[in-house]
Amino acid sequence: MARLAAVVLAAGASSRFGVDNKLCVPVEGAPLLARVVTTVLAAGIGEIAVVTGNESDQIVQALDGLDVRFAHNADWQSGMGTSIAVGIAALGQEVDGAFIVPGDMPFLSPALFRTLAGVFEQNEFRSIVYPVTISGEQRNPVLWPRRYFAELAALSGHEGAKELLRSLANRTVPIPFGDDMLFADIDSQDDLASVQTSLERPA
Repeated sequence: MARLAAVVLAAGASSRFGVDNKLCVPVEGAPLLARVVTTVLAAGIGEIAVVTGNESDQIVQALDGLDVRFAHNADWQSGMGTSIAVGIAALGQEVDGAFIVPGDMPFLSPALFRTLAGVFEQNEFRSIVYPVTISGEQRNPVLWPRRYFAELAALSGHEGAKELLRSLANRTVPIPFGDDMLFADIDSQDDLASVQTSLERPA
């Protein structure tokens, strides 16, 4: 069985959201970021590195009591690439692969992580595995094998790992999921309102 970790990205300024840090906004009674991390933990991911940057004290407080380690990105304003690099560098040497997980995706499920992990194992821990929407668009989280950790640890800029992923397209395994709501993220107050509305609908 693969030994998997997750790098949870929580360093950004969430400038489009407004004055509050979106990752600390309550969603069903818990901070948004805590909801995401709890999902990762429920999926059985044994090692979680949460990358902090902007308002790091608030982020640490939002995850109080959860089994994570923190890796601070002092250069967080330079973009998501630096946060991925810091998170990857914080992982243990025994890890076979790592999910890169944005901290603002409230509908991620343990089953999604387990499905991606299963495909990763079927491909002998060598392929990059990620979910795609009903229309075939790549979404997060992306599961990266250890053999690409050096490239991830060298990232910089605001594009994150997108260019690296494109350059390795022939080494990826896209997995379709039938529910695009899984990949909803919160960037604005309108996004938050839409999420709250979805959660209030009867099952």
